[in-house]
Parts: sequence; structure tokens; C-alpha cells
Amino acid sequence: MTIQTGRRTTLQAFGVALAAQAITLAGAGSVAEAAVASTLTPPGAEQLNALMARLAKAPRRRDFKTTPMILTSPDQWDHAALSEVLAYRPVPKQVWDNTDIAGPWLNLMRNALNAQIWSFRHPDFLAVSATHGSAQLALYDQAMWDKYQLTRLAGDRFKTNTLIEEPKAGAADPKNVEDPAGAFSPADNAIPALMRRGVVFMSCHNAIWEQAEALLKAGVNPDTLSHEALAAELTNHLLPGVVLIPGAVGTLPELQQAGFHYAK
Repeated sequence: MTIQTGRRTTLQAFGVALAAQAITLAGAGSVAEAAVASTLTPPGAEQLNALMARLAKAPRRRDFKTTPMILTSPDQWDHAALSEVLAYRPVPKQVWDNTDIAGPWLNLMRNALNAQIWSFRHPDFLAVSATHGSAQLALYDQAMWDKYQLTRLAGDRFKTNTLIEEPKAGAADPKNVEDPAGAFSPADNAIPALMRRGVVFMSCHNAIWEQAEALLKAGVNPDTLSHEALAAELTNHLLPGVVLIPGAVGTLPELQQAGFHYAK
């Protein structure tokens, strides 16, 4: 099976829309650039490609001055993007409850994609990461890691946010799906690589709030921000393409009711 990287309709629209989004949103960087460069979806993934295009166009508010502890209005999260995911009809589809930045979460999602696409022949398979706990730290851009010394929360293994840096394997020939060091191998376990394959990363507001609290308690607050303002700044620096949700554990039932299979 080969991978199509040059469709002239859906994928071009996706690239244009995501490029525009990357310019509009705070924190544009390597993730957005990698996603715009090409997608890694399989032949026949028309509905997944269409979803990627819609998500690229869906608005993401990243101009918060403050955010409350509990989000009570759809304009406080990425309601349009979340609604697109909930409305996605092809089956099967899977939501991962990801909590540990140092765990095997990226590898597990990659394995699920490979088996669903090439073993079970479901090219429109959609994987969603309901991201919270320390895994949430991977969804901030490097500017936040530098400013707030997020390695202190992530652990010594992560001096920087290496999970947003796509390895050299991402440039391998996508037609060679069996390449043990290629784009679909463990050598390419990275957030931008999975985004290019259609994985949706959701960011938990509750985790953002709790991490802001942890920074305040640790005295890491160079601008002497309030809790509400610090949480807002972290929110504003989520990676392009990430979908902000009110809370991961609270959104999981919504995804399960929409037919997503739970995985952890």
C-alpha cells in the first residue's frame, strides 16, 4: 500500500487552511510547519482528510487574558473543533486517555494507526488523544517550557519539549510503509508526525489550571501573574492544531457517547 502526499483537492485545502491557522495562532512553530509540509494519510482516507481540513479551519481562541477554574461557556474552549470531532461518523474510532509524558502514549497511538490502516483496512480510522496529567506539558510550545522551566514538572528526561520535534524518520519515503526506521516506525514517535496522520490532540483545561497552580507554588512566575492570568498564558501557547477542551475526564464520556472506543 502506498501513501498519497499530493492530492490536489482536499489536501491542498488542508495545507492552505492550516497555514493560515498557523499564522493566526500564537506559538506557530515546527508542529505547524511539519503538518503543512505534507500529510501521511493512506489512500482512501477521504473522510479523514476532510475532517483534517475542517479542523484546520475551525477557530481556536488564543487571546485569553484570564481563564477561570471551571469553563462554563463554549467560547472558553475550542467548541467548533470539538464538535467536528464528535460528529465524525466513520468507524472504528478511538480515544486515548493519555496522562504520562514519559509513557508510551505516542508509540501506542502509532501502533493503533498502523494496525487499523494496514491490517484491518480502515483508512478513515481516527485516533484522539485526551491529554492531561504530565502529558499535557507536551502540548505547550517551547517558549512556555523556557519561561516556566517546565522540565521541573516534566522530569529530567525532558530538558526541552522534544516531543514536538519530528525526527529524521519523518522525511523518509512514505511509500515504504514497512521501513523499520521510516515515517510509520517507532523512529517517528512525535506529535507532528501523528498530526500529519490525522491524530487529534486535545488539551485539558483542568490540567492547565493545575499546572499553573503548581508553578505558582514553586515560585516560577516571572511576570507575577494571577492564577487566572497564568493559566490563560499557558492556554494561549498551546501548539497549533491542538483542540482545547473543558477537561479530559469530563470530555471522555462525550467522545464515548459519540462512538469512540476508550483506550489507555
